[in-house]
Amino acid sequence: MSSSIFANMLPFILDWLNLLIRWAHMIVGIGWIGASFYFVALDFSLKQRKKMKDGVLGTAWEVHGGGFYHTEKFTVAPDDLPDDLIWYKWEAYLTWFTGIALMIVQFYWNAELYMIDRNILDIAPVVAIVYSVVSLTAGWFIYDALCKSDIGKNTPLLMGLVFLLILSASYFYTHVFSGRAALIHVGAFVGTIMAANVFAIIIPNQKKIVASLLKGEKPNAKYGKIGKQRSIHNTYLTLPVLVMMVSGHYPMITGHATPWLLVGLIILGGAFLRHLLIRHEVGDPLKGYAWTIPAIFVTLSIAMYLTMPETRLNTGKKLLSNAAIMTMVEQHCTTCHSASPSHEDFEDAPKGISLDNLQEIQKYNPLIMKFAIQSDYMPLGNETNMSEADRKALGDWLAAQH
Repeated sequence: MSSSIFANMLPFILDWLNLLIRWAHMIVGIGWIGASFYFVALDFSLKQRKKMKDGVLGTAWEVHGGGFYHTEKFTVAPDDLPDDLIWYKWEAYLTWFTGIALMIVQFYWNAELYMIDRNILDIAPVVAIVYSVVSLTAGWFIYDALCKSDIGKNTPLLMGLVFLLILSASYFYTHVFSGRAALIHVGAFVGTIMAANVFAIIIPNQKKIVASLLKGEKPNAKYGKIGKQRSIHNTYLTLPVLVMMVSGHYPMITGHATPWLLVGLIILGGAFLRHLLIRHEVGDPLKGYAWTIPAIFVTLSIAMYLTMPETRLNTGKKLLSNAAIMTMVEQHCTTCHSASPSHEDFEDAPKGISLDNLQEIQKYNPLIMKFAIQSDYMPLGNETNMSEADRKALGDWLAAQH
């Protein structure tokens, strides 16, 4: 009896876990991104002035919340460090930990439903999870090896190879996982690199500098340069990774025939936008970065053009009867989208959308057309094996209702 109660309560428990972990992920993620944006903008806004302390590279005057702040950056580090030195690291660590926890609750727990699309690749849930863990881990080691090699000394070459690495991962994910899981994994792939940069490179290098100072030794400047390189990588990857994290809400991206190509365009457009924001924040003349505006427009316009919806209709063919449409919807939709879902993973209809009768089907006509006709987003993972012919027949009927 108790096991039956637990089984009935499990979807409710998982929903709350999902919500709380997602909330935590947003909180710490905002903290990490905010700190990263601030320090990058601060770094670019430093100026050399007539009166500066010995060893200071530059200073910045700032105003916020009614107060004025004077910030100094040392070439390597000051001769003496205060006891109350503040480390910015836990925001990054907790963003990654909550992200992985969310991946477990949202995708690993229901891998059959959320990760696997048998029209893409017919694999077992445990295999999908192994692919996920191994690829996320491998991505960091490949990226780190590139940065530490002689390639890392050539910024344009390194930038191009990191872009190709992310694009290759995108191609892999979109040929292994469902559309929704694939793009979330691209975000996790990049996010793992960003968090590992903080954990494995930036913070350890800062600790080496601090240790040298405590010993009365002159710190090696290379540690600061390496940390700055990884920090710059992180800030330019931030905006693209945010798009990947919310992509699951947009089937025109996740359901596209070549989503890895969209990822490439989003990475470029996001990086251009980040460059524009940085240069604007530090007050650089517009003429020095004006090229980013058409670059952003072109990349995102191409992405929008590629995602224009298909008609996917059988023009001229006889419409199915209302009864036949109702039978089709019951087969492919109402196991989840019902006042009383029969699917074991749903206690309530997702997003409150029930399709138990023709009136409700007509009410949600635009959403059905968007998610099941213009894309393959629904049914999730095509769990019910909805055919192309069924989609076209349903699309014809929906189009005739206008």
